[in-house]
Formats: sequence, structure tokens, C-alpha cells
Amino acid sequence: MFGVVATTCLAVRADTPFRAEPVVLAVAQEVQSAPDPSTDVVYMCPMDPEIRSHNPGTCRRCGMTLVSGIPDPVEFHLDVGLIPPSPSPGKTAVLQFSVHDPWKEKPVGTFNVVHERLFHAFVVSEDLQFFEHGHPTLVSDGTFQYPIRFPAPGMYRVLSDFYPVGATPQLTTQTVFIPGPSSSHPAHLTRDYSTKTGQNMTVSLESIPPQAVVGNRTQLRFTIDDAEGLQEYLGVWGHLLAVSEDLIDMMHEHPARTDGGAQVEFEVVFPREQTYRIWVQFQKRNIVNTVQFDVPVRSPQE
Repeated sequence: MFGVVATTCLAVRADTPFRAEPVVLAVAQEVQSAPDPSTDVVYMCPMDPEIRSHNPGTCRRCGMTLVSGIPDPVEFHLDVGLIPPSPSPGKTAVLQFSVHDPWKEKPVGTFNVVHERLFHAFVVSEDLQFFEHGHPTLVSDGTFQYPIRFPAPGMYRVLSDFYPVGATPQLTTQTVFIPGPSSSHPAHLTRDYSTKTGQNMTVSLESIPPQAVVGNRTQLRFTIDDAEGLQEYLGVWGHLLAVSEDLIDMMHEHPARTDGGAQVEFEVVFPREQTYRIWVQFQKRNIVNTVQFDVPVRSPQE
């Protein structure tokens, strides 16, 4: 674009010199067009696909490396077994995880590191009184093992979180049974937002909106009483496991918003009308704190 000079009639004395103001030409600036999704590379988070960028980097939510060309989701086959097959409560047993590809049932040999580990396992009891978050060790192609002590007979649900190379992150749930007469019963939960005390911190919960609704995004905002010394735990500022009281839904989430301060916020979409037990883990001064809350979720019409 160029400057335009306007002509003006000036009445001046002939002996008065006229100094014309210099003409300044506008410099044409290059206009950058917005990225075209149909032609430009889009980088996505394998675990949170809604996190996208036109530049390489890491996911602002979970810290994973953004990648281009994510393959279509395919569920890998996972078998979970116990060693010994009928372990005794209170004694060390081994959970064994065997991962096979979905095409030829061959053991999977290579996995991506996710939050500093190859495999994350969450184990909860039928009455939701027992919770454990551990990291099985790769012992051979496609086989992971994790030592564990089940506190009592009964049913336990296991959520496995792993990421085979060349595929997408996998989240699968299985059930194992510990033999013996069980005195535990299915959980019947009610709302519990009371402040909880961990090993070296106190944590309170606020949900936005106050009443969680099925299918809508709910913000779970945790406030730590004294955040001095708060550290990332396994690459992120916190881990959350949400389990429905009927044990069908198990969801592993990471913070959506945090600055390393006293507030850490997760975003969860609850799939069904249930009350969910929420376990959340934060690390402070090298100590991992685990606290729990119970969040009722209602259907949209209520």
C-alpha cells in the first residue's frame, strides 16, 4: 500500500520560501495466512488428541511429545494373570500382563515411555477401600510383571495404561479374583468433598459446576494448603483415577491447568449417572500423597 499526497492551495508571499513536508511512503507488509489444516502438518498429543499444534512441542496437559500422523486407534490384546494362580491374601503375588498385537497375536516387543514409565497399572478392590498405582517391569517381549499384596479375598479391578510403538495409547480394564471367603461388599458412595489430609499436605476439592452432569465437562479443582515443595510426579503435577461405584468405569487423567502452585485442575467427562470415587496423587518433597473424594454425577434431565 502506498501513501497518497493531497494537494492544497496555499496563499504565501512570493519572498517566503516554502518547505514541503517530506512524503513518507508506507512500507508494504507481508501478510501471513493462517495455517491450512488440509496441507500443513498438524501435531497432536497421542493421549489427548484434542491438544493440537502446527509446531512440534509437548502437550500442555500431560507433557507427552506431540506427533504427526497418529495411526487409527486399534485395541491391543492384553491378558492379565496371577502368579501363583490362586494367591493368598496378605502374601506377595505377581500380576502378569501379556500384550499381543491385534493382527497376528504376536507379543509386542517395544513400548513408548509415558510419564517416565513403560506401563502404569491401577488396582482397586470391589469395596473401593484398596487403591494401588504401580509400574510393572518388562521381563520379556510383551510381558510385564508387578509384585503386589492383595489385602483380602474378593474381586479387584485393574486398569492398564501402556503405549506400543507405532500404535496409540492403550487403556484397558480387567478383573482378577483372590480366592477365599470375602466380607467385602460393593460400594455405595455418597458425596464426599471434605478436606483430606495426606502424608505432608492437606487437599480440598471444588467442582465446577457444583453438580457434575453426565457427558459434560467437569472441572475438578484441587487446592493444596501449602504448595511449597510441590513437585511433578512422573512428569506431571498430579495423577487422578476416577472409578464408578459399580466398578465399570475407570479413567486415568492428568491436570488440564496448573502452574505448579496451590491449585491443580483436572477436566473430566463422566460417562454415566454414578457416584465416582476420585483418587488424586500429588508429590511434595519427594513424598507421594494419595487422597480420595466421592463425586456424584447426575443425568442431564435432572
